[in-house]
Amino acid sequence: MTARTTPVLAAGGVVWRRDGPDLLVALVHRPGYDDWTLPKGKARAGEQLLAAGVREVAEETGALVEVGRRLAPVEYPLPGGARKRVWHWSMRYLGGDHSPGPEVDQVCWLTVAEAAQRLTFPVDRAVLADFARVPADARIVLLLRHAKAGKRSQWPGEDRLRPLDKIGRRHAREVVPVLSAFGPRRILAADRVRCEQTVAPLAAHLQLPVESAPEFSDEAQAERPDLALASVRTLAGEQPATLICSQGNAIPGLLADLNVTPNAGTGGFQARKGSAWVLSMIADRVVAGDYYPHPNA
Repeated sequence: MTARTTPVLAAGGVVWRRDGPDLLVALVHRPGYDDWTLPKGKARAGEQLLAAGVREVAEETGALVEVGRRLAPVEYPLPGGARKRVWHWSMRYLGGDHSPGPEVDQVCWLTVAEAAQRLTFPVDRAVLADFARVPADARIVLLLRHAKAGKRSQWPGEDRLRPLDKIGRRHAREVVPVLSAFGPRRILAADRVRCEQTVAPLAAHLQLPVESAPEFSDEAQAERPDLALASVRTLAGEQPATLICSQGNAIPGLLADLNVTPNAGTGGFQARKGSAWVLSMIADRVVAGDYYPHPNA
C-alpha cells in the first residue's frame, strides 16, 4: 500500500451521560469549519488508537471518561486523494468541563435523536447509529490472557508457580494505559503466578487488590466450565467493569460458553499472550465482544 493510499488514522468517542431518564451524547462545534461533529482527532505517531481517542475527547470536550464498547470504524476521503479512517468508542462521561478554544468553541449535550439531526456529516450519524444499537450502560468484563512466561519445559518447579519472564513483565507494564481506560473496579486472576504478576502493575496503578479466582485456570475450565461461566455472569451484574486474568485455553472455552462471536476469518477465538477480550454484557448476555491484541506484542 503506498503512502497516498495509506489512510490517516484518527480516534474519538461517543461520550454519553444520563440526565434523569434521558441519555445524552456530546457534540462539538468547530468554528474553523462551522460544523457539528463527534469529538475526535488524529493519532500521534506510535500512539495506540484507544489512547488517542481518550486524549482527543479530553482535549476537545474537557471530559474524563471510561471506555466501553468499540464502535465500527468509518472511512472517508480527504482533499488530495488521501483517506481518513476513524475509530470510535462508547465513552461514559465521569466529569470535567469544556474550555472554549480555536478548535472547539462549543460542546452541547443532546439526546441521540437530537444529535442525529444536529450532526453535519453522514459518517458521524453512522457512528451514532452504531452506538445506539447496544445499550450504553452495558457492563464491561475484560478477559486478559497472562503475558509471556517463558517455556514450561525450562521451568524446573511446579507450573502454577512459573513467573513472567523479562518480556512478560514489560508487556504487563505496557498494557496498563489501555486496560485502565475501561475503569475496572475489581481485578481477579487465576491462581497462577504468571496471571497474578500480569495484573500487578494495573492493580498498583488503580490501587486495587488482586483477587484469586481459581475457576479461571485452564484446569478448572476443563473440569468445571460452569464455575467460570457463573462467575462471569455474577461479576457482570456487580460492577460497571471487571477485569479477569486467565489462560490460553480457558479464555476461548469461556467465550464459546458465553456465545461470543469468534474472530472474523478464523472460526475461533484468538487469545494471544497479553491480549484481552472486552465483553459488553446486559444481564447475563454478551451483546458485544472486542478483541485487543497486546499493543506491543
